[in-house]
Amino acid sequence: MKQKFCLATGALLIAGVTGILSQPAGANYDEANVPVYTLPDPLVCPDGTVVTNAVGWQEKRRPELVRLFEEQVYGRAPERPRAMRFETISVVTNALGGRATRKEVAIWFTGKKDGPSMNLLLYLPNAARQPVPAFLGLSFNGNHAITSEPDVRLSDRWLVERKGGCVTNNRATDACRGSETSRWPVEKILARGYALATAYYGDLEPDFAEGWKQGVRAALSPTGANPTFPPDAWGAIGAWAWGLSRALDYLETERPVNANHVAVLGHSRLGKTALWAGARDERFAIVISNDSGEGGAALARRRFGERTADLNRAFPHWFSGNFKKYSGREDDLPVDQHELLALIAPRPVYVASATEDLWADPRGEFLAAKAAEPVYQLFGQPGLGVNPQPAADQPVGDAIGYHLRSGKHELTDYDWAQYLNFADRHFHR
Repeated sequence: MKQKFCLATGALLIAGVTGILSQPAGANYDEANVPVYTLPDPLVCPDGTVVTNAVGWQEKRRPELVRLFEEQVYGRAPERPRAMRFETISVVTNALGGRATRKEVAIWFTGKKDGPSMNLLLYLPNAARQPVPAFLGLSFNGNHAITSEPDVRLSDRWLVERKGGCVTNNRATDACRGSETSRWPVEKILARGYALATAYYGDLEPDFAEGWKQGVRAALSPTGANPTFPPDAWGAIGAWAWGLSRALDYLETERPVNANHVAVLGHSRLGKTALWAGARDERFAIVISNDSGEGGAALARRRFGERTADLNRAFPHWFSGNFKKYSGREDDLPVDQHELLALIAPRPVYVASATEDLWADPRGEFLAAKAAEPVYQLFGQPGLGVNPQPAADQPVGDAIGYHLRSGKHELTDYDWAQYLNFADRHFHR
């Protein structure tokens, strides 16, 4: 990973496979400088009511927290469009040397081919007994990037210029094929009896400040071609999460897939996305966050590594307009990220960190998972089962899983091994 120091802004620029992260020179990486903070109690309602059972959580507290996260953090998203339809573009029954059936599916959100759409890539294991459980996630570079198969359609959507030189004028070239295979071990996933479904997050909204003009937020705006977004309207993370739910809509129609056993997964900003998708949409059976950091699994009130102001400065399009008012004012947030994890209860959730990824605050991610335990206990579900943060490469937990992997900000084979084991435990009990 290359590093450069920007003299003009005093920021450390780290060029990674997910783009340029601007890390202010004054960012806190010292636990001694973490301020004293008080987390909001996930079991105490705004009216003072204390939730003591699962019914109270589901009927009262959970809807309150979803509403707060919608209003103040990720924004409100629309429901499934009534006219949405699916079109199978290709089917290959002997993909990957006969180990898989591969499908490419267009999801037309408004039912019109000149309207907004998302292209889903689905691999089904030929040797497994159907219906099979599945992993679902968004990729950073397009469906063609997760596999080296030459006949997977090349994305024609906007792409950020990434290392490797395979993008020309923000469009993929054939050299981009397989550029993300290290993050998506397709054959290992299939060999474990799981299907894999992916889509390119840029199909939903290109990842830059004005990307909404090319994405679903503009296309589905009720105010027409020149939309104005109220302060609680969805941001890009909300749009990407919404797309994951639309992909699940399709998987529910796919008979070889057990749609009740779909694990949604994401890395980095797409880890934030997976958490929000899983919090809003209770159909996701398992939710997995890989190095999601601030705005994802890490506690905002710790003020360690990336902070709310950093998110709003570098990525103003990710969150709702209301979120901007919490820059430098994390204690004023009516929620914190342990409550986002708690919204997934009683479904299993897995949070992963990396030792060298201090920007994402690994300890803050662990503490958020720990602080979500009281909600899981309402359902009689064991949580992490440990008090101190575990040492590197020692996975822990039950309904809440966690590991701290040795290494950098990345999605690796080690991470996938833990996620597959976690899914095995919960899907095959």
